[in-house]
Amino acid sequence: MNASMEPDDGQRRSAPENPPAPENWEREALQEIALAGVKERRAARRWGIFFKLLGFAYLFFILFAVMDSMPGRDADRKVPHTALVDVQGIIAEGGAASADLVVRGLRAAFENRNTVAVILRINSPGGSPVQAGYINDAIRHLREQHPDIPLYAVISDVGASGGYYVAVSADQIYADRASIIGSIGVRMDSFGFVDAIDRLGIERRLMTAGGNKGLLDPFMPVQADEKAHVQAMLDRIHMQFVEAVKAGRGDRLADDPRLFTGLIWTGEEGVELGLIDGLGSAGYVAREVIGEEKIVDFTRRQDLFTRLAEGFGVATLRVFQESIQGTLR
Repeated sequence: MNASMEPDDGQRRSAPENPPAPENWEREALQEIALAGVKERRAARRWGIFFKLLGFAYLFFILFAVMDSMPGRDADRKVPHTALVDVQGIIAEGGAASADLVVRGLRAAFENRNTVAVILRINSPGGSPVQAGYINDAIRHLREQHPDIPLYAVISDVGASGGYYVAVSADQIYADRASIIGSIGVRMDSFGFVDAIDRLGIERRLMTAGGNKGLLDPFMPVQADEKAHVQAMLDRIHMQFVEAVKAGRGDRLADDPRLFTGLIWTGEEGVELGLIDGLGSAGYVAREVIGEEKIVDFTRRQDLFTRLAEGFGVATLRVFQESIQGTLR
């Protein structure tokens, strides 16, 4: 019997065959290598920027520490000068324009024996009515203690709401013709999600001790009595603001019913309405109004660590944003 080890035709057709090599495999391999190199370079660039920022932060820390310890600043205060105190940004506790920092700077400026006058330079859209009220009260007290030292408020870009609340405590107010001033009003912001949670089938579970503890809960319908209570509170704070403006500006205010409605005005309009006394910058006021062109900065700033931490946080965020954008490109 003849036996054959060769498969028949059916077996030959079902036998596996080696798959053909993909076409242009060299090009695909080169592309993968190139892409891997690009990704590696991007990662190296991101880390390089990060470590450079760390180095710059360290150098800035040393520089600021040296500058804070330099005695040259005290030398300027030993000759006649115009003292300057800045109110920059949102007026809020713990911020760069907190009542604590502003009042400390003003107190140092008034108590210096060589201060001819004080300029309070304001660039603020407002903020906490409590903090602004603290500054207003402190300024009036300092003016009573030092009646021979005039105080001028100079508004740069914005002196609105709490920023203007602070300004009205000065003897005179100056601004640029394009400055934004006024906004003599009070606001409280909130949102309501009642319809949203109804549509989503969400059940609100709020437990309180005290009938009004859930006042203006954004997930519950507004109650008429709660709204009336909050409105009365806002009206009372508004009247405190209005009284401070009237006490500071007196008969210089125009008889215009729109003054205390929360509207904002340009500096040019502010002169016509009696909200400010004239147009000019801090340099102009020191030179032309006070007559002492030498300006010495008495502004108290946040501690060095806080300033560096904020600056480094912003810089780090920018690096990550650039990295993400570079990855998506």
